[in-house]
Amino acid sequence: MQLEIKNITKKYGSKKIGLSDYSLNITSGILGLLGPNGAGKSTLIKIISTISKPTDGTIYLNGNNILKKPNYIRKMLGYLPQDFGVYHNLNAYEFLAYIAAMKGIGGKGLHSRIEKLLEEVNLIEHAKNHLGTYSGGMIQRIGIAQALLNDPKVIIFDEPTVGLDPEERLRFRDLLSDLAKDRIIILSSHIVSDIETIADEVAIMKKGSLIVKGSQEDIINIADGKIFESIVEKSKINDFKRSHTIISSYRMQNEFRVRYIPGESYSDAKHNVPATLEDAYIYLTKN
Repeated sequence: MQLEIKNITKKYGSKKIGLSDYSLNITSGILGLLGPNGAGKSTLIKIISTISKPTDGTIYLNGNNILKKPNYIRKMLGYLPQDFGVYHNLNAYEFLAYIAAMKGIGGKGLHSRIEKLLEEVNLIEHAKNHLGTYSGGMIQRIGIAQALLNDPKVIIFDEPTVGLDPEERLRFRDLLSDLAKDRIIILSSHIVSDIETIADEVAIMKKGSLIVKGSQEDIINIADGKIFESIVEKSKINDFKRSHTIISSYRMQNEFRVRYIPGESYSDAKHNVPATLEDAYIYLTKN
């Protein structure tokens, strides 16, 4: 499986640009797509999913131009959008059967397929309840299930863990790991922890452009030697935050333990610490 995104640009009117000359090659496995809100992640995903058309550029899946032949990817696509809606008067079985009909999926094995997916997202005990009684996290899990109905070869999740508790996040990661062997999975998020535990590769975006794509180790190495920790007195913390890019701070009794990227004019930084993916992400997008 190979997805080639070549020089994609998306303009809204004459001034606003959602994507700018964006190119990216994706092969089988899990790609974590990271970027702050407004980076263009959802714009890119909608174009790959053929929901939206780019202003310029092309996209090929296994050598097929999906902008000219969108049905090629639609037949093998599973997609969970960021804002996923349901019919509140249907139960889980009815809703997934409805989605299956919309996708042209049927046959004797459909009911067992739906049951299997409901078990995988831990909703089988609530499957006969109306979706209007579901919590936000349960609705998100129904969204994950519907994306997998057609046993897709290309799976795209846009902020899929919103509303999921820690146990369900772990279940979701295990599910993706099982699926990733012979599929392309794109997991878009601004939550680094969702990406670092599962992604084979990571692509970081900012303001509609690709900053970097590579293994987690390669990206972490970019921030190597640039991350520091210090103990800062409570009375000095506000000045410290104005001078540096703060990654995290933990309040102690009368002090703060601060993890940060030193400001350009600050040459007295001490206590260099090993970088993490989150450090590298903040270094690349904010610094």
